[in-house]
Amino acid sequence: MMTDPIADMLTRIRNAAMVKKADVVLPLSKLKLEIAKILEKEGWVSKIEVIKGDNQAKNKSAAFDRLRIVLKYNEERQSRFSSLQRVSKPGARVYVGKDNLPKVLNNLGMAIISTPKGLMTNRDARKGQLGGEVICEIY
Repeated sequence: MMTDPIADMLTRIRNAAMVKKADVVLPLSKLKLEIAKILEKEGWVSKIEVIKGDNQAKNKSAAFDRLRIVLKYNEERQSRFSSLQRVSKPGARVYVGKDNLPKVLNNLGMAIISTPKGLMTNRDARKGQLGGEVICEIY
């Protein structure tokens, strides 16, 4: 049984980027979709799309909706990010107040924070004077 689907998602994205795959497809959840939307909006990945499940499929896993993330590379086929790390884990949650929001790589990177107003980047959380749980960091 998988205990941390977010860590699994980040690992799948990291692994796909390492072997220069064009895209990665993973099981869909609201939280994963929100994280993917932020990664797309901030320019870390090219495109995201939801693939609807097929209820008539013989294969049970094909019945569920999936999330497709199209990765982004530069001219030298290097991934847009060099690090994508889970910060808050199920066994060790990491919460920060509005005054202690992380600066990732001197603000070249970004952290995704789960705030009372939903998921947002560390910059948006700072603007909105919000603290919360640090989901992951990317740079």
